[in-house]
Formats: sequence, C-alpha cells, structure tokens
Amino acid sequence: MTEIRNRLVIIVRADPVICGHSVEGRNLAETALTRGFDEVRIVTWPIERLEAAGLPLKPLDTVLPYSPGIIVERPAPVGDYKVPDGRYLAGITGRLVELFTDGVPTVALSLYLSPHTIAVADAVRAAWGTGLPVNVTTIAEAVGSDVTNVVRTAVEEGRLGAAAHILSSYLSQDHCVAVSEYTRDLIIEEAQRVDEQHGTRFAEQCRDRIVVSYPAIDAAQYLDLDPAAKAAELGARGLVDDGYLFFLSRLTDAKGVDDLIAGFERSEVARTSELPLVIAGRGPQAEALKQLAAASPLAHRIRFLEDVGDAEKPYLMAGCAAFVLPSKPRPEFVETFGIALAEKMLAGGGPVITTLTGGIGEAIGDHAIVVPVNDPDAIAAAIDRAVLHTSAEERREWAEEARAYALQFDRHTVFDKLFDRFPRVETEGVPA
Repeated sequence: MTEIRNRLVIIVRADPVICGHSVEGRNLAETALTRGFDEVRIVTWPIERLEAAGLPLKPLDTVLPYSPGIIVERPAPVGDYKVPDGRYLAGITGRLVELFTDGVPTVALSLYLSPHTIAVADAVRAAWGTGLPVNVTTIAEAVGSDVTNVVRTAVEEGRLGAAAHILSSYLSQDHCVAVSEYTRDLIIEEAQRVDEQHGTRFAEQCRDRIVVSYPAIDAAQYLDLDPAAKAAELGARGLVDDGYLFFLSRLTDAKGVDDLIAGFERSEVARTSELPLVIAGRGPQAEALKQLAAASPLAHRIRFLEDVGDAEKPYLMAGCAAFVLPSKPRPEFVETFGIALAEKMLAGGGPVITTLTGGIGEAIGDHAIVVPVNDPDAIAAAIDRAVLHTSAEERREWAEEARAYALQFDRHTVFDKLFDRFPRVETEGVPA
C-alpha cells in the first residue's frame, strides 16, 4: 500500500449541488493533485440528504468524474431518527476526527462556515482529546451567504450564541479566508454589530486575520474551445452560434430572472429578431418562473434547460449573443462574487450583462455591461446594446479583455496564492 504523505480534506456541499462553490471545491481538489498532495478527500453530504434539503441538484449523469486520487466521502448519519439533522453532521464530524488522527499530515479546507467550519472546529477539538498524534492545518473559507443568511439573522434577532458559535469557530481555524473583499467587509460589519450588542471582540480579530482568496475556476475548461465541438453542442439544443440570449444559474429570486424576462419582452431585439432567451438551471423558483414565461407574449421564444451538464456549459456560454445575470440583493442571499460571470468571461462569446450586487464588481472588473437592480428597462437597453449596437470587432475586443481579466481566477493561480500564503504548519505532540 502506498504511503500517504500529504492529504487535503475539503469539506463542502459538493456535486451534484448546483452551486459555484461546489465547483470550486472540485477545482481545488484537482489542482491539489498537481501540487504535492497525494490524496484528496472531499467530505460532503449523502445524496438523499441533499435531495431532502430541497437544494437544486444537477442530474447525476451530467456530473463529471473526479481524477484518480480524489475520494468523495458521504458519511452516513450517526444515531437514530430522533435527531435527523444532527445525525448527518455527526457523521461528517466523526469522519473528520478519524482523518485527523490517522497519522497523515493533513490540510482541512472548509467552504461555508455553517455547518462545515463548525464541523472542522469540533473535529479538531475532539481529535486532540483522543490523545492521538494530530498534524492538521485548517483553512476556513467564508463564501458570504453563510454570513448573510446565518450570522446576520442571529444579529437581527439578538441571538448572541448562534452568532458567536459561527464567528468563534471561524476564528479558531489556523487561517481565515473570504471569497471577495465584499465578503470580508461583510463579515467585519456583522462582527462589529455583534460586538456593539454584546460587548464581544470579534470585529478586531476578523479585521486582523481575514484575507481574500477568490474562487478557483478551471480556466482550461473554457479556453480554446473547438469550433466543431461547439457547433455540435449548440446544434444538439437547436441553437446556433451568437444566436441566443443566455442565463445560467440557480433559479431563485435573487438571480433576477423575472427582471430578465421583462427586459427581454421590452427589448428592440425582441421586436426585430427571432433571437430566443435560454434560461438554464434548477431551483426553488423554477415552476413560478416557467409560469411567468408562459404568460409572456414571447413565451414561444423563452426556453428552459434543466439538464445542462458540466461538459456542455462552456459551449453554451461561448455561443451566446449575450449572457445576462441580473442578480439582486435579497434578505436570504446576496451575490458575494459571481462565479458564473467569471466562467462566462473565460469562455468568450457575447458580452456579460449584470448588476453590481454584492461582490460582482470584483468578478467582472470593467468588462461587463452593468445595469441597476430591479430595472427591466435597463436590461432591455443593455440587451439591445450588446446584440444590435456593438460591432463584431468591438465584441471580439471586449471578449479578449474580459478573458484576460478572468484568468486571475484560474484554479492553479488561486491555489498557489492560497497555499503560498498559508504554508502548512508541522505540529508535534500537543497544540500550541
């Protein structure tokens, strides 16, 4: 049996969840194999638990396989039916304890503070409590929605315990990361509110310790796409190059699909061409949005795709006349980066149309058509600008500049910056 010298454990909501950070987990795992880690384990949730939670999931047969050396673990629940949610978290935490105490030098990277970083913090404490040798370095990545959804709610409801549990677990990690400057500022802001309400001292620690590491994207998947392969992929969907408007993300209120449909209806493009609007994704608002589209005077030109796989996505992005993602802030979710936007910029093709919600500005730089939130008229004008009032040469130049900007998010670049910043700490005996 080959000796394992360096292991990376990633704790994340992994595939088949439709979420940019599940893709990020995959990209970091694949890169780790080329950077001296001889084993990578992704510890995540059983499929049936993801389904029961109502999360939007990709069709299982469209999920690309992981490379040899990457092991996906979905620990079974621990205990009986009386604690249905806690059973699954106990399974993940318990498996982490086993991985932290088997003698293999390990880096544990958690994406989402609640519950994944909390599970890592509990597992590290339990691992030291076993008396067995522990050699683990922990990195916690806050993706943003774990703060807007959980910490902010706890602050607004005056629940110190819930907010303190998340923030203290985060700060207990060896290294604290946020996926954007917006997210870092958001965490500090919410920590400050906790401090003001309860006399704690979280904000100062967050300000001193949190650094930004942008999400990791597999740029190679989007670059130098074969024209014949692209034509075949588009043809299989009844589409042609530069011949459709495209949206791809989760179908939730925060993604602004209702505004997109309204903007499409009001555009000059809608009046003067037969260009279709293709909406790809799954999510809790899917049926409501389909009903909205069915009631539109352009219903015959609005198509929904629920089965776009990882391999097909780059071609659909590269082939569109414009990619529209008009995100808007919601109490339960704010776009803290915009991974799909950066992916689209890498793929090339028509311009990106989006808002400056949350951290989107960091994802797009100056390389998108920006519209206000909740503004279908502005979306209509942006569609017309992108499709009707931009020359082919301008579109090519725009695409090239956007791609050059987005290359900073390539998974190798992101991984190297992250791990060069946080060299692994060798520990012996008891923790410092």
